Amino acid sequence: MSGSAGGQDTADRVGRRLQRLRTERGMTQRVLAEPGYTAAFVSTVEAGKTRPSEAALRYFAERLAVSYEELADGVPGGLRAELREGQAEARQLMDSGEVERAEGLLAKLIHRATIHDLRDLIAELRSTLGSFLLRHGELRAGRDEFEQAEALLADQPLPARVRAIRGRATAHYLEGDVRYSCYLLESAINELNGDGLPDPGALMLLYAAVIGPYLELGAMERATKAAGLALDLAPRVTDPVTIATLYRSVARTMAATDRFDEAEAALVKAAEVYQQWEIRAELAQCHWMRGYLHAQHDRLEDAETELRTAVAMLRATGAAFYAVQVEVELADVRWRLGHPAEAEEVLNRLLTDLGPGHGAVHAAAAHHLLGRIREHAGDLAGAEAHYRTAIDLQQDANVTGDLADTSRLLGDLLDRQGRTREAIKAYQHGLARRARPGTTTLGPAPLPPPVLPTVEPTPHGS
Repeated sequence: MSGSAGGQDTADRVGRRLQRLRTERGMTQRVLAEPGYTAAFVSTVEAGKTRPSEAALRYFAERLAVSYEELADGVPGGLRAELREGQAEARQLMDSGEVERAEGLLAKLIHRATIHDLRDLIAELRSTLGSFLLRHGELRAGRDEFEQAEALLADQPLPARVRAIRGRATAHYLEGDVRYSCYLLESAINELNGDGLPDPGALMLLYAAVIGPYLELGAMERATKAAGLALDLAPRVTDPVTIATLYRSVARTMAATDRFDEAEAALVKAAEVYQQWEIRAELAQCHWMRGYLHAQHDRLEDAETELRTAVAMLRATGAAFYAVQVEVELADVRWRLGHPAEAEEVLNRLLTDLGPGHGAVHAAAAHHLLGRIREHAGDLAGAEAHYRTAIDLQQDANVTGDLADTSRLLGDLLDRQGRTREAIKAYQHGLARRARPGTTTLGPAPLPPPVLPTVEPTPHGS
């Protein structure tokens, strides 16, 4: 792969580059070569007949006053560092809500990296752009960026492709194809574990990423297992932001199993890192999760405060699509606080940005809640319509737990109207989908990692 790492360009390209740099400096082949090499060797290299060793390239680079990377790969000295600095600047711009500037800067950086065929950096920059696009709801465009990033790294080891795979899985998850998202992540986990001792950081990212899809599919046992395996890997991962992402994901599993105190503690750990690193979009998701925890405990005023904070921060950081999802949960809290008209108005507005292929799970949640509001108001026909729409979305997304719950509500509604056969059909539909084997994955459960060596504590004073 040209440009992917130092010293990987072809002999012909290296030869032409050496000749151009030598000529630009007015040097003869003998002047360039001596005392370390001969003019004949330089002539052979420039003709593309042989590719010099790394030692020879470093020698010629020093004589030409250029970096080794520029001679070996054609990469100007400092370009990689410059592109990474630009990537960090783009993240800061996005976190400040300057979406167009952030995406424009990334496009320029991708163009510069493409000129020099720096495929690893092109893939990294495209993955960053993909995550930006997902944040404000351009799901297909974001998925395309992750697919291109993965294709650029096709001949690289799996750990190099994990972030692109995780991004593609996230895009499918947000589009409503939760089952396929699980399949992508499980396949990568199995491949990584099947290669022997895995890359701990890459594996932990995959386990953390699959927790959300598992919970949506009602696969609680698998979600709990993934959370435990991810936590086991944490001591071997040094990146604090990756660790924070793990704690935020694991908190969902803890909350789903009524371990609210542990979930709260995990969120505190994650929030501390995001605050330290000033990553506002991720910090907003911690507020989102804390709002959910408060709502589960019927601390509705506290839940409203956290969710409103999350919405404001997400919108300020350009993550409008995620903000819409939080507002669905905020509408539920407002309804429970006794403001059904306000909740209904908000949900109807939000549904203009949600639907099949675009936040289907949250669209289903919005219709589910609208059905409850309409039923409470005595509008049985309206309630039924919303329940049936929610069921269609939940069925397409394979979110079996939510589907069973909505089917139960629809069945109860029909039963109260004396529509017994229809009610039984609704109950059976929800229960059958929940019990149907194979709905959580397209294969067996992912393999656990090989036995990891124990990390010995560092002796004091060493």
